[in-house]
Amino acid sequence: MLNVTRLLCDIAQPMDALRYGRGADAPSSARERKPVVVWNVSRTCNLRCLHCYSDSNARAYPGELTFEQGKALLEDLAAFGVPAVLLSGGEPLARGDILALATYGRTLGLKFTLSTNGTLINRKTAERIREIGFAYVGISLDGIGTTNDLFRGMPGAFHRAVRGMRNCREVGQKVGLRLTLTAQTVDDLEAIFDFIDTEKIERACFYHLVPTGRGRQAEGLAPERTRQAMETIFRRTREFAERGDPREILTVDNHADAAYLYLSLEASQPQAAARAYDLLSWNGGAKNSSGIGIADIDTQGNVHPDQFFQSVTLGNVKDRPFSELWSEPGDPMVLQLRDQTSHVTGRCSGCRFLPICGGGFRARAYNATGDLWASDPGCYLSDAEIASDAEIALR
Repeated sequence: MLNVTRLLCDIAQPMDALRYGRGADAPSSARERKPVVVWNVSRTCNLRCLHCYSDSNARAYPGELTFEQGKALLEDLAAFGVPAVLLSGGEPLARGDILALATYGRTLGLKFTLSTNGTLINRKTAERIREIGFAYVGISLDGIGTTNDLFRGMPGAFHRAVRGMRNCREVGQKVGLRLTLTAQTVDDLEAIFDFIDTEKIERACFYHLVPTGRGRQAEGLAPERTRQAMETIFRRTREFAERGDPREILTVDNHADAAYLYLSLEASQPQAAARAYDLLSWNGGAKNSSGIGIADIDTQGNVHPDQFFQSVTLGNVKDRPFSELWSEPGDPMVLQLRDQTSHVTGRCSGCRFLPICGGGFRARAYNATGDLWASDPGCYLSDAEIASDAEIALR
């Protein structure tokens, strides 16, 4: 996860201590690289999104963690000292006891984020979410109006999600927007930023597509269109900052963004580029991501290196606590992921940005090629841009 506002505009952001290890208040969980845990609390969902990595539908799925198993999981996560728990799905609010579980988790000191499509957040639900103490509610939109509805498989989904956002904002709950960059959604990017502006959205996350689950049906972006999308994100982020109304703008799931942001600063703002590089080096990109700084617990209790790496399992929390599974992984692939810069091949292995990118998103490479260490097909940098100083000198 790349905080564009922090790195491009040098404006302090809420999670700087955790993301970049900065400040006297940097938590021990940051220094120890404890994982942010994504818990897919249910596979059930009232929408049928084109890019859904869990391939969810509007039906019940057997084998999901019970309320008591969920409580035991939260107790273990709190004792282990994870920095945050992201409740996801499916649609997490389709699970009837999810807010009760979050209430219990808050008594243990856990910090929660809710990842939702927003269509089920009426005023009463928004008030309860705020009362529980969620740090943030991320509501997914994938375009404006009919673009979103077609992508999400339900007429009226856009207006219901917008109503959910407004309900959160009106009760004082921090809320943000989440969008996946695809060929179907990228044309609405300027309109999405206009929406962020007019709706006074505090935070927006732009996700690069990872083709897994139903996401294999979605059309990703060619490198040039990805670069254009990033330029739009950078420009609009700067515009917010320049008028004194910055928003927290982030990109997710493509660590090449770190290098591209550095390159955008290098020519005209070398000091800013050096500052950004320093922060990105501590973060490490993919080097400290899957299997280290992020973990996923699926609806059945299986533990994965991240939510897109469902083919790699460390064990099941019904059998052993998450803390044990995470601390003593038996799968050799997980151990390799925790040292991935030593194993990557192809363009990634010789890239001069390996220290800040960390070798690309392994789930995307693995899902696309079957080779865990192949070059990340989502990288949109040219060979000239990633060349080492020695290679440049030989030209």
